Amino acid sequence: MQDISNFLKRTGRKIGFIPTMGFLHEGHCSLMLKARDEADTVITSIFVNPAQFGPSEDFNQYPRDFLRDYHICKSCGVDYIFYPESKDIYPNDFLTYVEVKEMSEKLEGKFRPGHFAGVATVVLKLFNITKPDLAYFGQKDAQQVAIIKKMTDNLNLDIKLRICETVREENGLAKSSRNTYLTKEQKEEAAVLNKALNEAKRLILEEEMHDIKELKKEVKKYIETNSPNSSLQYIAVTDFINLEKISDLKEYKGDVLISLAAYYGKTRLIDNIIFEK
Repeated sequence: MQDISNFLKRTGRKIGFIPTMGFLHEGHCSLMLKARDEADTVITSIFVNPAQFGPSEDFNQYPRDFLRDYHICKSCGVDYIFYPESKDIYPNDFLTYVEVKEMSEKLEGKFRPGHFAGVATVVLKLFNITKPDLAYFGQKDAQQVAIIKKMTDNLNLDIKLRICETVREENGLAKSSRNTYLTKEQKEEAAVLNKALNEAKRLILEEEMHDIKELKKEVKKYIETNSPNSSLQYIAVTDFINLEKISDLKEYKGDVLISLAAYYGKTRLIDNIIFEK
């Protein structure tokens, strides 16, 4: 893969890269099609990264279907699929990890310790292997995006990030490989997460609510009322640069990130909304 990327660079080709964990859906396709529009050569990686899964998380159960993914990549105009095994990325003597401090310990990181060190490490390795000019990520994983942006900036990586809007089901549920775990009823209920985020946005922009605690209570109540089988793990209101808590909504100006995680049975879903105030 490095030899191919080196050759492409020498011949002046602009490389667009989409890192994925496979079991692709329309959200991934939107990234590939965006890369197809902007780059000369499109590379997609498919790698279920063990370093970002905790001991009790769903690494072994995570859905995998390479043949299905291959045909999706082909239909989206991908030129190369990088499909390594774990031993290729993490050999027995592997000792080096990348950590974006402070930002990795908040929000998702509070409940998934070590997760973002695994994410940052594998993304940096994939960048070094595929050597992209442009790299494409979905907004659904907002904290991941913010951390990769910080890593790219702090380590002076010569890569431009393209952040694309979350692709959703007709009912508003964010597309995710983990949606395959949900029953039909759970999928219908989980649509409330996006509705709750939009309600929170409305309350902030129309200045009906300035108190963060009250806002969180309102969102929690909205979700519990409209989705009784859900279990909200957290909701956070932060900026989108350093993921710092916003303490005073009335005086704050800039991008607002409202993010949350909720369980439906054993399936953990995340969603967010980003807007300017």
